[in-house]
Amino acid sequence: MTAKTYYLSNKSIQQNAIEAIRNLPLDPKKPYEIKLSEPKRTNAQNRKMWATLRDIAEQVQWDSEWYDSEDWKDLITVLNRQTKGEAQRSARGLGGGLVFFGMRTSKMKVGEIAEVIECAHWFGTDKGVVFSDDAKQELEWAQRFGDKQKLKKEMENEKTGTAKM
Repeated sequence: MTAKTYYLSNKSIQQNAIEAIRNLPLDPKKPYEIKLSEPKRTNAQNRKMWATLRDIAEQVQWDSEWYDSEDWKDLITVLNRQTKGEAQRSARGLGGGLVFFGMRTSKMKVGEIAEVIECAHWFGTDKGVVFSDDAKQELEWAQRFGDKQKLKKEMENEKTGTAKM
């Protein structure tokens, strides 16, 4: 059986998901796994994050150093957690220094990555970053449309079947 994904945005889709579960065979030796979760970050969010981080990397020097977008992703992600009062796990690096754990934005949910992007924009604005047209466009599209186009396509797929994972 191919994996099925339902985006619960209305009662009809919710009923389709319930019906799909009811129709699954029950087998204690080979049970089905059902996961309920907020979707992971979207492609639009990913583009927006990297455009923003690139602008920061090109315009902000930190502790007399220029850092690339990857480094800024780590710095901004830690800042985001700190501003929320969340504990950040870390350890002494094997060769010295400090290593932070659990910073993978690729595994973040939609809401989590939105907070990281907002934090990056706040930090960049505070440091006088002039955001590029790419970053501005991604932000404007997200504010104007969000991922409505993707959601609309997925909802159309739901009417005819289910989206494949």
